[in-house]
Parts: sequence; C-alpha cells; structure tokens
Amino acid sequence: MYKRFLLIIVLIIATVFAYSSPPKKDFYQVKIYHVKNNDQVSMMDDYLKNAYLPALHQAGVKNIGVFKPIANDTATDKLIYVLIPFASEDAWVNISGKLNKDAGYMNASKTFMEAASDKAPYERIESILMEAFPGQPHLVIPTSKNIERIFELRSYESPTENLHKKKIAMFNTGGEIPLFNRLGFNPVFYGKVISGSHMPNFMYMPIFESIEQRNIQWKKFGEDPVWKDISTRPENENKVSVSHIDSILMHAADYSDI
Repeated sequence: MYKRFLLIIVLIIATVFAYSSPPKKDFYQVKIYHVKNNDQVSMMDDYLKNAYLPALHQAGVKNIGVFKPIANDTATDKLIYVLIPFASEDAWVNISGKLNKDAGYMNASKTFMEAASDKAPYERIESILMEAFPGQPHLVIPTSKNIERIFELRSYESPTENLHKKKIAMFNTGGEIPLFNRLGFNPVFYGKVISGSHMPNFMYMPIFESIEQRNIQWKKFGEDPVWKDISTRPENENKVSVSHIDSILMHAADYSDI
C-alpha cells in the first residue's frame, strides 16, 4: 500500500513538472505584408492593432513584434513585418483554428477579411517559419523603449545545406552569439528557417538605439579580435558559407509589443 502511494505521488510530481517546465525552444513566424499605398498601410495598422494582436494575446501568444522598414516612405512596395513567437510547433499549427473560433476576432476582422478586390488591404502576404537557435532558445524582450530604436532583420542564405549548417554552428558553438552579447547587439532572436522561399537560410534581429550606433557597433564587430579569429578558422569556411545577405532596418509600430 505504501509503495503504491509513493508511486502515485511520483507520477503526480512528474506530470506537474512536465506541464510546468518551460518549452525547450521557441518557434517564430514572420508574416510580411506587401502594401502599395498609405490607405493600405492604414487598413493594415487597424487590423493588426485592433483585431489580430488582441486575438493572439487572447490565445496566449505574447510579445508580438510589428515593424516597418525605414525605407517604406519612399518605397513602391511598402512592407509590414509581424514577428510572432510560439512555444512549440503545435502552437503554431493550432493558432488558426483558435482564431477562427474567437467570435471577438471574427467580428473585429470582418471588414478586413471581406474587403472588396479593388479595396484589398494588402497586395501579398509572405510567411516564414523558424525554429530558435540552441544558443538563444527563447525570444529576448528589449528593455529600451526609445521610439527611435532600430531593429535590424538580417537574413543569411547559403549555397548548400552543408555550408548552411557550418554558418549556423559559428553562432551556436563557434562563439558568435557570445560575441554579439558582449558587444551589446541585444538580439531579439536567432532562427533557422524551416519553411520559406529563400532556403537554406537563417535570420536574426539585433537592436540599436540609432542608425549611427548601429554603424559604430558593426565597425566594432568587424575589428574585434574574437571575430577575426572565428571568421578565419578553416572549419568555418566563412567566405563561402554565405551566398547572400539581406539587411532591413526597421522601426517598431507604436502598437508593437516589442
């Protein structure tokens, strides 16, 4: 009887621990809305601020980032980036079903969803799914609330899967993530793209107080002896492991969680 009682206690403790332990790593979805004019920008802002983000919050998804490139004002193709962190792949898979059952969301998004073809709120939507790097398995929320902050979304494409793995290893085990932390790059996330249109690639997002600080920080990075050592190690093949880099400088929207 006593042994059975102990077994039940152990099972209860194990179950509680399994459900209370933090997730091993985040998954990130980046949704990119392409818009062509300020009317569409306004419609997108209204939808994201008053329908989409509140519904995600209600569904348990927190710390959602909404960003606009600083080049949007003069761009023909204006972009709005939405960074959505999920605790698991299942959480991402199930989110659409949860939103579709949310009467408040369905009502708040009705005008957006049912817009006429000649009054569409966007031109196209892209979606990128990533899994967090082991070297930073969870989203890191910035402490600064400076409205002039610069969020830099960087995407590294590689010519082959093998070179892609080598470049990621430079971050996770080769010392690049600790170097970024030491130099104050304040990265929000690092993510390996597991579904997207430019694979193989990965993305990450450092934060700076201004464009001037951003330029100073990258100069420090390039001159740092640790980076020079990492980048010249034969096993890294740094000069050939990346075939294309995109760098997008952005401000957070005023209703962004981040």
